[in-house]
Amino acid sequence: MRDKSPAGRFPAPAAGRAPPAPAERPVLTTLVRLRQDTAKPMYQQLEEQLRALIEDGTLTAGTTLPAERPFAEAMGISRTTVQRCYDALRRQRFLSAHGRLGFIVEAGRTRLSPGMDRLKGFTEEMREIGRVPSSEIIERVVVYDRSIASIFGQPSTAPFLKLVRIRRGDGIPLSREVAWYDLGVVPEMAEADLSGSVYAFLGSHGAALVRCRQTIEAATPDAAECAVFGFTEPLPCLLIKRCSYARDDRMVEYVEGLFRGDAYAYRLDLRA
Repeated sequence: MRDKSPAGRFPAPAAGRAPPAPAERPVLTTLVRLRQDTAKPMYQQLEEQLRALIEDGTLTAGTTLPAERPFAEAMGISRTTVQRCYDALRRQRFLSAHGRLGFIVEAGRTRLSPGMDRLKGFTEEMREIGRVPSSEIIERVVVYDRSIASIFGQPSTAPFLKLVRIRRGDGIPLSREVAWYDLGVVPEMAEADLSGSVYAFLGSHGAALVRCRQTIEAATPDAAECAVFGFTEPLPCLLIKRCSYARDDRMVEYVEGLFRGDAYAYRLDLRA
């Protein structure tokens, strides 16, 4: 521990020497690299790089981005290029406009990185990473579908509950999920309140899910899905397909969830 002066303060710096200045965050122009040797437009390069800096936490919530004109001059690009980039990020809710303050990084836009170490539903997943989960049911119907029945290994006359939901974390739409549930296992699902966690409901009715088979593949959202996510143009997404089973090894759920790739990344912990 450093000695203190009689007044109880740390010793003053020696004459002629200023105290060390706090470390400064690198300016934005040092974090962005635009290339001339590519067909990708400058505004798109800038948009992708700024979005990545927001998602990885380099540009934190509340950060004010440089005004369009000085930023453009510092980068050696046109002001129109910066305008198009900022406007695109605003439409995607990465930035918000605050009058004379310019554009400010929105809260809750870092990329989500939930683990894939065990079976869990969206509600539990969001709570684990500190987000407030919510769901909006946009379609709910009992169906008799030959192709879905074949996935479950059931006869074509078997009834299934089809549930289409928009899943949100902190109010931000993260996925559009289409799920089917075998009503032969839990017939109460047909009329139950499913606005909360479906997995919790299944568990409380003796059909807790204990294992699943899951695949993840790249996908491009259609026009309706772009509207859900607020995309002005299709952006890469993750399509997750999952078959989930109860303890008696009976398949209870088949779900296809489209997760926005600009805000969602799964984390895998692998050991030898």
